Amino acid sequence: MREESSVDKARAVGINHVALEVGDIDEALAFYARFLDFEINSRSDTAAFIYFGDQFINFTKGSNPSPDNRRHFGIAVDDKELARRTLKEMGVELLDGRFLDFLDPWGNRVELTTYTKIQFTKADHVLRGMGLEHLQKTPDAIEELRAKGMAPEEGG
Repeated sequence: MREESSVDKARAVGINHVALEVGDIDEALAFYARFLDFEINSRSDTAAFIYFGDQFINFTKGSNPSPDNRRHFGIAVDDKELARRTLKEMGVELLDGRFLDFLDPWGNRVELTTYTKIQFTKADHVLRGMGLEHLQKTPDAIEELRAKGMAPEEGG
């Protein structure tokens, strides 16, 4: 349900990026590169920008990052079980719960989810550009989108 108001407001279209505080830019790039495929757009000693198609994470060097407890962000991946196996091989402690959550070395809580099973949708041309045009949403994900008027009607 959309929040209604008599005041004109800008409508959120999506999340462009997430900024994470890390202790070391090189270590952050090495850690995330072990389980995610991404492009490094730019980097310096104090910041790096990694892209997943049309969205990105901004790593910024912080002086004293502290662990997140419930605060987190989610990354949609094409193969969550591959990511789970890789994280275990890396020795990353997976957090209890029904999701694939873990803390990165700087305490940022990350949740990995399967792209095909959630509402979040990349435009077809973006998926093609990423080499992921084979990904198809599950019927449950399509139904969630359809209930909001955001998916084609059956047969359409």
